[in-house]
Amino acid sequence: MLRGEVYDAVHPEFIRRLYVNRERISRFNALPALDTAAIDASLREILGAAGPGLHINQPFRCDYGENIRVGSNFFANFNLTILDEALVTFGDNVFIGPNVSIYTACHPLDPDERRTGIEWALPVTVGNDVWIGGSATILPGVTIGDGAVIGAGSVVTRDVPMRTVVAGNPARIIRKL
Repeated sequence: MLRGEVYDAVHPEFIRRLYVNRERISRFNALPALDTAAIDASLREILGAAGPGLHINQPFRCDYGENIRVGSNFFANFNLTILDEALVTFGDNVFIGPNVSIYTACHPLDPDERRTGIEWALPVTVGNDVWIGGSATILPGVTIGDGAVIGAGSVVTRDVPMRTVVAGNPARIIRKL
């Protein structure tokens, strides 16, 4: 799965891991908002790695959690969803608006193949000092360069160069910074 190869998404071990993480996510989302120590500890149990200055507003959703790597000074607003069948890596000083979705899973276009449960996944990489505006969607295989800004509501279908602003569906370069 992590190598980008086709895999059986309904394999019992993948299902088991998904349910284990759903329990962790449920506990995290139920924590009192003022219990910042418990929130930090819970997030660090969910995520594969995280630097100092970690903050994710509840509710948060992800598939496995262990495939997410977060740098220092990471902030994500409400309703962040990460489908982390492949690695999702964030640099330092990343700011994410509300209702952002990041996907790594890919499915066959052919319905007969899709019914078999096979899929593959492509990693998503977000550089340092990136701001992702509210309700943006980042698709599988995308790399977002350092200092980039993703406009609210954008659908990012391809790599974003460093120090650019992209917006729209599909997202296009609006200007260079």
